[in-house]
Amino acid sequence: MVSESAAGPAAAAVVAERDAIQANLLELDGSFVKQLLDGATLTGQTRQRWAAAAATLAGLWETYMAYSAVVDRVAELGGARRPSKQDLSELTELLTGPAIRLASAPVPLARRDLADTGRVAITIEASVAAMRRAFTEVAEVLSAIEAIWADVGAPLDTAAGELARCRPLVAGLGDEIEAAFRDAQSSLDSRRAETNADPLALSRGGRTDTSAADRLREQVSGLAARIAELDRLRGAAQRRIDGLRTATADARAARQDAVTAWQRAAQRIAMLPPLPPDIAEPPLASLTALAAAGRWTRLEAELGQCESNLAASAARTQEVQHSVAALLGRRDELRGLLGAYQAKAARLGAAEDPALAARYDQAHDLLWAAPCDLAAATAAVAGYQQAILMTEGRRP
Repeated sequence: MVSESAAGPAAAAVVAERDAIQANLLELDGSFVKQLLDGATLTGQTRQRWAAAAATLAGLWETYMAYSAVVDRVAELGGARRPSKQDLSELTELLTGPAIRLASAPVPLARRDLADTGRVAITIEASVAAMRRAFTEVAEVLSAIEAIWADVGAPLDTAAGELARCRPLVAGLGDEIEAAFRDAQSSLDSRRAETNADPLALSRGGRTDTSAADRLREQVSGLAARIAELDRLRGAAQRRIDGLRTATADARAARQDAVTAWQRAAQRIAMLPPLPPDIAEPPLASLTALAAAGRWTRLEAELGQCESNLAASAARTQEVQHSVAALLGRRDELRGLLGAYQAKAARLGAAEDPALAARYDQAHDLLWAAPCDLAAATAAVAGYQQAILMTEGRRP
């Protein structure tokens, strides 16, 4: 029999053990994995093992409730300041005897004893041992499922993140890419659903088979890289289309300036080079449509052709501008030369020479005519120069 002095410590030890068991049971029962399993539609091995584990957990709680009721009585008896002999006897029986009564496992009628009550009595120690075994069994199943979900979830989460990042970019990249994205999302959803329904099917001798999830992650990674590249091409193409639009407007403005300058020059110089060609309107609508359809090769060729044509037209405009400016400059240069040669003739005392004066007047009239025949004026100035040189050579 438990002594009066030992009653309190013995009861306290049993209560402390019960409190620890209760805390662990509550943590197990409230675990995230257990809550997911309770609400999931399970299949295969996982359904079978969790059904068994859930039944074990239910039995564990039944044992605990009966055990806890006995522990409550132990705490009551052990907490008395001066327990009676009868209390100590009862306390001893509760601590060491088969005080916990549980429903026994069903026995088939053919093997059942006539006096079988369907209940069994066990000691506190035996109930704790039984609960420990049941706890370990349930915890092992939960831990195995949690580990598999974590192992497979990592590559699946990576794939999901890649798809989420790419989703805003997919529209407009073409039917092929959009179909590939839908297939990848469907594969991810299917793989995750299969893993959630039967994670234990992926257990291979204590290790998790992540090969399918890893392959899906690699496929999604490749698709994401392709989407990123196409999006880069799309952005570059749009910038080129916008640049083509701007460059066309600039080229047209430059051509208009060149036409205005040519028209002014045509009043001064005869036989100017032809006007620069018109700047064609690029097919911006069709280029945009090619980009929207994801036809990048065709778009690249069309853009290249448009840019090349525009560059050629712009270069021709610039050539005409330079040519017109050069012709005007040549006329002004000839005017300057004519004045210089006239001054030289005056220094030579030949300013009144009729032949020289005639040549001067001819060159002057040509240079100041509108429009000026630059070829004839050039020849006239050259003739006037030669005449002055000859006059200079005849002087003593």
